[in-house]
Amino acid sequence: MASPTPTLPRLLKALIVSSVGVAASHLVLSDTLYLSFSAQASAALGAGGGYSSDQAFTSALVNTFLLMPLVLWVGMRVAGERKVGVMVLVGTVGWVVAVGNGVGVLDERPGAVLPLGSLVLVVGVTALASLVRRTRRA
Repeated sequence: MASPTPTLPRLLKALIVSSVGVAASHLVLSDTLYLSFSAQASAALGAGGGYSSDQAFTSALVNTFLLMPLVLWVGMRVAGERKVGVMVLVGTVGWVVAVGNGVGVLDERPGAVLPLGSLVLVVGVTALASLVRRTRRA
C-alpha cells in the first residue's frame, strides 16, 4: 500500500482541482442559463413550442450539479490522490448551496457571475475537505 500524500501537496492539488471544478460548473451554469433567456425572449416574440425557458433553467441546474462531483473526482484521481469521497461530497453540497443562494443574481441578467465570496468559500472549504481521509478499519 502506498503512503498517503503529505498535507501541503494534497491541499495544493485540491485547491487547483476545486478551482477548475467551480470554474467549469459556473461556465456550464451561466451558458445554459443564457439558453433560458433566449427561450424567454423567443416566447415573448411569439415563437412556437420548443425548448422552454423552464426546461433550460432546469437543465442548467442539473448539468452544473452533475459536473461538479465529476470534475472533483476525476481531477483528484488524475492528480494521483485516493480517498476523495469526502472532498467530492463537501464540494458538491457547497456548490449546490452557493448556486441556490446566488442563482437570483444569474437569473437577473445574462453574463452575471455568482458572488465572488461564495465562489472562494466553495473552493476553500472543498480544498480543506480533501484533508479528511477515511481510514480503513481492520
